[in-house]
Amino acid sequence: MVDHCERVHGRHSRRLVAAFMLSVVCIAGAEFAVAADENNYYRLISITTPKAQTDSRSKTWKPALDGLALEVSGMTMLDDKRVAVAIRKGEVWMLDGAYDDPPNNVRYKRFASALHEPLGLLRHNDSLYTAQRTELTQLKDTDGDDVADEYLTVAKGWGVTGHYHEYAYGPKLDGDGNMWLTLNIGMGLKGKQLTRTVRDPILGYQQGRWRGWGMKVTPSGTMVPVCAGMRSPCGIGVNAAGDMFYTDQQGNWVATNSLHHMRAAAFFHHAEALASMTQPGSTIQGVTSVPNGAPLAQAMEQFPQLKPPAVWFPYKKMGQSATDIMLDDSGGRFGPFAGQLFVGEFTQASMSRVFLEQVDGEYQGACFPFRSAFASAVLRMAQGVDGSVFVGLTNRGWSSLGASSYGLQRLVWTGKTPFEIKEMRAQSDGFELVFTKPVEQRTAEDVQSYLMNSYTYLYHSTYGSDEIQKRDLTIVRSIVSDDGYRVQLQVDGLRELFVHELVAAGVRSRNDEPLLHRHAYYTLNQIP
Repeated sequence: MVDHCERVHGRHSRRLVAAFMLSVVCIAGAEFAVAADENNYYRLISITTPKAQTDSRSKTWKPALDGLALEVSGMTMLDDKRVAVAIRKGEVWMLDGAYDDPPNNVRYKRFASALHEPLGLLRHNDSLYTAQRTELTQLKDTDGDDVADEYLTVAKGWGVTGHYHEYAYGPKLDGDGNMWLTLNIGMGLKGKQLTRTVRDPILGYQQGRWRGWGMKVTPSGTMVPVCAGMRSPCGIGVNAAGDMFYTDQQGNWVATNSLHHMRAAAFFHHAEALASMTQPGSTIQGVTSVPNGAPLAQAMEQFPQLKPPAVWFPYKKMGQSATDIMLDDSGGRFGPFAGQLFVGEFTQASMSRVFLEQVDGEYQGACFPFRSAFASAVLRMAQGVDGSVFVGLTNRGWSSLGASSYGLQRLVWTGKTPFEIKEMRAQSDGFELVFTKPVEQRTAEDVQSYLMNSYTYLYHSTYGSDEIQKRDLTIVRSIVSDDGYRVQLQVDGLRELFVHELVAAGVRSRNDEPLLHRHAYYTLNQIP
C-alpha cells in the first residue's frame, strides 16, 4: 500500500527509528501555527465511526458492525449523496448522512465483502469497480437491495508471487472511458517466488508479470500495458484534460516522491519493471543498459526511454509518501484552485496542491503545501457532490502524524480566500507568479522578498537521493501587474531538469496579509 517502513529503514538501520520520529515531532511543531491558520479557510469535519444501530426510516439499512475499523483504501461518491468506501480488510461500505454537519447520525451498510486488499474504488455506470490483488472486479447490485450480488472479473493477468509488496491500485477513469491501474514492484523476491516471475534476458531483472507498470482497461475489457518504471504507484488521477497521472514514493531508483504523466512508451524510473520488457504488448523496447549513479540529466542522455516526472515533491519539505490524486472539478465550490490537482501525503498526514502546464507538449509544474493536521495518514480523496472533499485515512500501523490510526474526514471551504501563490508558470527568463489576491506593490517588487535556489537528484539503484548540484539563484527584477495578481520574476541561472525552490517570505497582500504558504517548488524540465 505505502512503503513507509521501507522508506524509514531503507537507508538507515532500525537504531535510527527514534531519530526519525523526533524529526516528525519537530515537523509537527513547526507546522502547528500554519495548521491553525489553514482552518480559517478549510475546515476539517470528522465523520463518526459506526456503532451498532438501526434505522427505522429504511428497512434496507441494517445494523453496522460495532467498532468497524474504517481503514479507508478506496472511495467514490454516489449521486444521492451517499459515500462508498472500501476498507483494507476487504469490504465495501455505503455511508448515508456523511454530508451532515455535524455528522452525528451517519448510517453504514456493508455492500461487499471477501475482497483481497482492495486499493481503490470507482463508481461507473451502474456498478462499483475495485482493484484486488489479482484482478479488476465489478461489483454489481442486480436486485436493488444495496448489496452486491455479482462479483465479475473485468481484467486480470498481472503477476502475483505472494510477496507482500505487490499491491494493485485503482481503477480511475480517463477522458476516453478507459480504466487505469498501477502495479507495485515486488521487493527482493526469493525462493519459490521466482517460479512465478518473468525475466528480462538482456538485463536480468526479474519480477511478477507487468510489475511496475501502468495498465489501462478499455471499455471493451481489453487490458493494455501503457508505461513502466513505477515503484509504489499509490495514487492515480485524471486532470481536467482527461490525461492520467500517478504518484510514486521515494525508494530504490526513486529519488523522492513524484508525479508522472502516464502515456504510451514512457519509462519513469524503477529499472526492475523492465523484467516485462519482452512480454507481448510491451511498449518499452530496446533498453540494453541502465545508468546507475548519474544525475538525472546525464541519465536521460544515456537512457532515452527515461522520462522525468512532471513534478518532484522535495523530500520532507513536501512530504515523505505521496498517495492519491484528486482533480478539483467543483467549479469554485472548493475555493480558488478549480482545475488543479491535490495530492495526499501519508507520513505527514497532509495534502499538497499541484499546478501543471504544458511546455512543448509535455507536462511540468509546481507543488505547494495546502492542508495539514489530518487525523491520520491521507490515503484516499474524493470530491463530494457539493464540492467538499472526503479524505480517507489509514496508517496501517506505520508511522504518521495525527491522533488516529484510521478514519474519514471531510474538508470544507469556509468561503474565505487564503492569500496564496495560485500558479507558478515557467518563462524564458524566470517565472510568473499568479496570486489569489492582489499583492502589495512595494513588497512584491522588492527582490529581497524572494529567495530561490535549484537542485536535482541522482538516478541510482540505492534508496532515494539527496538534493545535489545545489545553487542559489539571483532574482534580478520583479515586475507587478497593474491589477496586482501577477508578478514576473526575472531569474539568472535557470537550469533544465532541476527543481527551482522559491520562498516568498516578504510578499504581502494589499490587506497586509502574509502568504499562508510561502514555499513553491517548480520542476523545470524545459525552459520555454
